[in-house]
Amino acid sequence: MLRAVVKKRAYEDIIKQIRNLIEKGKLKRSDQLPTERELADTFKVSRATVREAIRSLESMRLVESRHGDGTYVLASNEEALVQPLAAALFSEKDNIIDIFYVRKIIESHVAQLAAENATPAEIHELEEVLQEQAKELASGMNIIRTDTTFHNILARMSKNKVLKRLLFALFDLLEQTREKYLQNEERAQKSLIAHREILSTIKSGNSTAARQAMRRHLEEVEGILFPKKKGGGAKS
Repeated sequence: MLRAVVKKRAYEDIIKQIRNLIEKGKLKRSDQLPTERELADTFKVSRATVREAIRSLESMRLVESRHGDGTYVLASNEEALVQPLAAALFSEKDNIIDIFYVRKIIESHVAQLAAENATPAEIHELEEVLQEQAKELASGMNIIRTDTTFHNILARMSKNKVLKRLLFALFDLLEQTREKYLQNEERAQKSLIAHREILSTIKSGNSTAARQAMRRHLEEVEGILFPKKKGGGAKS
């Protein structure tokens, strides 16, 4: 699987090899990488070079080094393709409101494409997810899992792999805000209602209505998570 690397800028070759293994599914999420010493022996480089490569992979959010335990794969094969792009586009210093704004633009278009490209099987899949979401609500459970599944299926239905991967990266960056929003039972109920409206527009094949329904849903979430101050602007 792994091979010795060229000495010049060797850490870049290490990054490339490990990324390729993740992208091809040969290294999966939660898999542990060989030890630093083992990697240095395999790549025929110093342990310092291995550490430099691992730090770069961590900055891309592809792996995680756990003190005293080793280095583990964080990303799936699809995430391995988009995480470096997301790391380049979005910084931890970016305002979360700005990142959410990008999500509004992308996911509204995803809903439009989903209405244009949805298959009967995919529509049935969405219906089943919303049925499960309704059961979770009735049981007092947090619906973050089924919420994520609903939006992921929509992204897949768009039939645009780049949009899908970028949206997955945005979901990851916005995970805490999404969990915060859905912890409230009333908000979770409103979310289910919005999801049903989106599904209805997709079933009818009305792409414009689907885009508008998604936009309304995300604007409602935005208004609660990021209430505007008087005179304009949003709370940080």
